[in-house]
Amino acid sequence: MHFLSQVLEDYIADQSESEPTLLSELTKETHLKVIQPRMITGHFQGRVLSMLSKIIRPKTILEIGTYTGYSALCLAEGLQTDGQLHTIDVNEELNSMQRRYFDRSAYGTQIVQHTGDALDIIPTLDMCFDLVFIDAEKKYYDSYFEAALKKSTSGSIILSDNVLWSGKVVAPLNEKDKATKVLLAYNKKLKEDPRVETVLLPIRDGLTLSRVL
Repeated sequence: MHFLSQVLEDYIADQSESEPTLLSELTKETHLKVIQPRMITGHFQGRVLSMLSKIIRPKTILEIGTYTGYSALCLAEGLQTDGQLHTIDVNEELNSMQRRYFDRSAYGTQIVQHTGDALDIIPTLDMCFDLVFIDAEKKYYDSYFEAALKKSTSGSIILSDNVLWSGKVVAPLNEKDKATKVLLAYNKKLKEDPRVETVLLPIRDGLTLSRVL
């Protein structure tokens, strides 16, 4: 679902920072070789993630859901020089593609890949995170959030992607649509949770920004 006309979306992208060449190449390869290429973050949202990371200047970043590595590369642009980004994905088949692009970037040595269930991996990471990006299985969003919160401190930022779910969150609910039910409950929780303050940004498919209190 497009919330804005394609013409307006194109104008917004054109008037924002240009997509780096490396990310443009990653986009093309993703569309050529990977199933469901629409899952890639893309130019405009990628520049938003990059800008947020540069404003926050995190020393530690946690990403839940790597896919082909586009969003990780965008978030890494704001890392401190001695910082690290830990990215987790269940799909081992994409590891080599991710690493190839990570190593071609300026942040290859700062990006640590993990393969497996994020809910098993996050508790083993011996650090707190300044910035978290959740973009994986929607049915586990609440569990991801709780796991990330345990690894956050006051002032940490937790970003949650796809929270508008192609507009389904405001459409008549299909009782069989479990993902939409989960996201409706998740959005409500973030709004009411006294541990964070939250704003939902109408960027692409919806991006929630929650600041840990």
